[in-house]
Amino acid sequence: MNQLRANQQDIRPLRVLILNLMPIKIMTETDLIRLLSNNPLQVEIDFLKLETHVSKNTPEEHLLMFYKNFSEVKEDYYDGMIITGAPVELYEFKDVTYWPEISSIFDWARTHVTSTLYICWAAQAALYHFYGVKKYPLSEKMFGVFKHIAHDKKFPLFRGFDDEFYIPHSRHTTVTREDILKYPELKILSESDDSGVGIVMSRGGREFYFTGHSEYAPYTLHNEYVRDAEKGLPIKIPYNYYKNDNPENPPVVRWTGHGNLLFNNWLNYFVYQETPYDKTKIQELGDILPVNE
Repeated sequence: MNQLRANQQDIRPLRVLILNLMPIKIMTETDLIRLLSNNPLQVEIDFLKLETHVSKNTPEEHLLMFYKNFSEVKEDYYDGMIITGAPVELYEFKDVTYWPEISSIFDWARTHVTSTLYICWAAQAALYHFYGVKKYPLSEKMFGVFKHIAHDKKFPLFRGFDDEFYIPHSRHTTVTREDILKYPELKILSESDDSGVGIVMSRGGREFYFTGHSEYAPYTLHNEYVRDAEKGLPIKIPYNYYKNDNPENPPVVRWTGHGNLLFNNWLNYFVYQETPYDKTKIQELGDILPVNE
C-alpha cells in the first residue's frame, strides 16, 4: 500500500460472509475460522445457510444460533465472501434442488462483496453460472495431496510461496484448462501436472476459484477415506498423504503453511487493501480491482 493511501486510510473490522454448503458444517467452520484468524487483521464472520435446503448433518439448534438466511443479509455488504464445496457434484448443476437460490447468491456477491472465494464444487458451479464452463466426470475420484505451481510467483496471491506447493483435492469432477482458456475474462493462476487446474481468477481479483481444499485440516482426507471405505465405496488411498502410503501411519502434512499464506494474501491484497471504508460503496467498485502487483 502506498504512503498516500496509508495516511488517508480509515480502519474498521473486515466483514466476511461464509456460505457453508458442506454437510459436516462445524468441521468446515473450524477449518475456515482457523485460517481467517491467523493474521493481524480484525475479521468479523457471518455464516450463511440456504433457505431452500435443510441440512441433515448439523443440529438445527446450531444453525439457528450461528447461521443467517440470505433474506437477512441481502441488503448488506461484505468485504469478502467464501462459498464452500458441496456433496452434489455428480448432479447436473440445474438438477441441484437449490440451484436457483445459489445462482441468485452468486449474482448478489458481484455487487455486494469486494472479493469472493469459490471452493471446489462452488468453483465449478460459479464458473458454469458466469461463463458456461462445463464440468466433466472423472474415471476415479481426485483424492489426495497434489503438487502445484504458480504461473506468476510475483502475483500478490502467491507472495511468500515456494516454487512448488501442495493442495489437497477431493472431487469426482473437473474443469479443463482448454475450456477455461476460451474465456479471456478468466486467468489460470495455478496448475498441477496430476490434478489439473488449481486456481482461476476473474474480474482482476474480485473472484477466485479454488478447485482444491487448502483449508483442510490434517485429518480431513483421512476421515473421508475411512467414511467411504466403511460404506464400501470404490475409494483409493489418498495420493501422497499417508507416510509410506500406509493408512495405519499418520498423514504427512504438506499444505498448511501455503494454505495459511493463500488465505492471508487474499485477505490482505484483495480484501483489506481494496475494500472501501464505507461498505455501501462496494457496489461502486469497478469490475477489476486495481491490485498493485
